[in-house]
Amino acid sequence: MSEKKHIFRSTAVCDDWCVECRMYDRVLPSAFLGGILAFLIYFLTFAAPLEFPTASYVRIDEGKTVWEVAEILQKEGIIRWPIMFVAASRIYGNDRSAVAGEYFFEGPQTVLRVAQRVATGDYELTPVRVTFPEGVTVKQMAETLEKKIPYFDTETFVRLAQEKEGYLFPDTYFIYPAEDPDVVIDMLTDNFEAKIKELQPLIASSSITLSDAVIMASILEKEAWKMEDRRRIAGVLWRRIAVGMPLQTDATFPYYLGRNTFQVTREDLTTDNPYNTYTNKGLPPGAIGNPGIDSIRAALEPIKSNYVFFLSDRNGNFYFSTTYAQHLRYRAQYLD
Repeated sequence: MSEKKHIFRSTAVCDDWCVECRMYDRVLPSAFLGGILAFLIYFLTFAAPLEFPTASYVRIDEGKTVWEVAEILQKEGIIRWPIMFVAASRIYGNDRSAVAGEYFFEGPQTVLRVAQRVATGDYELTPVRVTFPEGVTVKQMAETLEKKIPYFDTETFVRLAQEKEGYLFPDTYFIYPAEDPDVVIDMLTDNFEAKIKELQPLIASSSITLSDAVIMASILEKEAWKMEDRRRIAGVLWRRIAVGMPLQTDATFPYYLGRNTFQVTREDLTTDNPYNTYTNKGLPPGAIGNPGIDSIRAALEPIKSNYVFFLSDRNGNFYFSTTYAQHLRYRAQYLD
């Protein structure tokens, strides 16, 4: 008699004596249920939460214990259960403290992966592109950094950078989240030193000091865009200083009043402040922003003339005068 061969579909197509089929009927549901149970255990313990915050940053301060870190991660939606994170951390030999720093989570990760990263300091950080335009002030820089860089300490930045106003070179930088303000300031000042090297021969041959040139350049940034206009205005302002006239430039008012030039009142013109160029002769005590290299060059290479007045029309064209009467005529012709 030939041996029967069975196709395991169901016992309905097999003989009653088919033990293999009866066993298959019992094993299949058990395996299926076991698979579901295993998936549920994984989902509830190791898998990332459904509400995982993508493209998010989590900061871990120095000295935090693994349990404290677990609670932070749970609060931020990175893990489900703190106890699972602690258990996973022990796998990687980290059961006491975590590596401090800023951690970036681009997308969902298992608790095992999160624990591994915290144990090894794998931040997965990408530097952020930040651009500072020419003429930007320290406070404006801080506002940009606050918007662009997560957890950046703007208060400390302003406090430390204020005395370096004028020497923080406006440029494009790549800055890591939660970067130390000192590091950012060093980046800006180092760039200034690198850029200013090309002007060293001009500085050495000029009677204008670098400090004065930077202050003048910060004013020129607010007055004009074109290089030739800046050089002409520099000639006017240096001449005013030479003949004992106040600079009388409105560009300094926004720096200490916090309002634009269109909001300056007649009363503001008489306020007692070192940056008021109507009531004080000479340059203000410091720069009113951080100038670019072209404005510094314009301050060092002014176009000399007999002009002591200038104004610009609504289209940005400049008109220069040797007398106040001529200046008033231009004003009536192009502004009134």
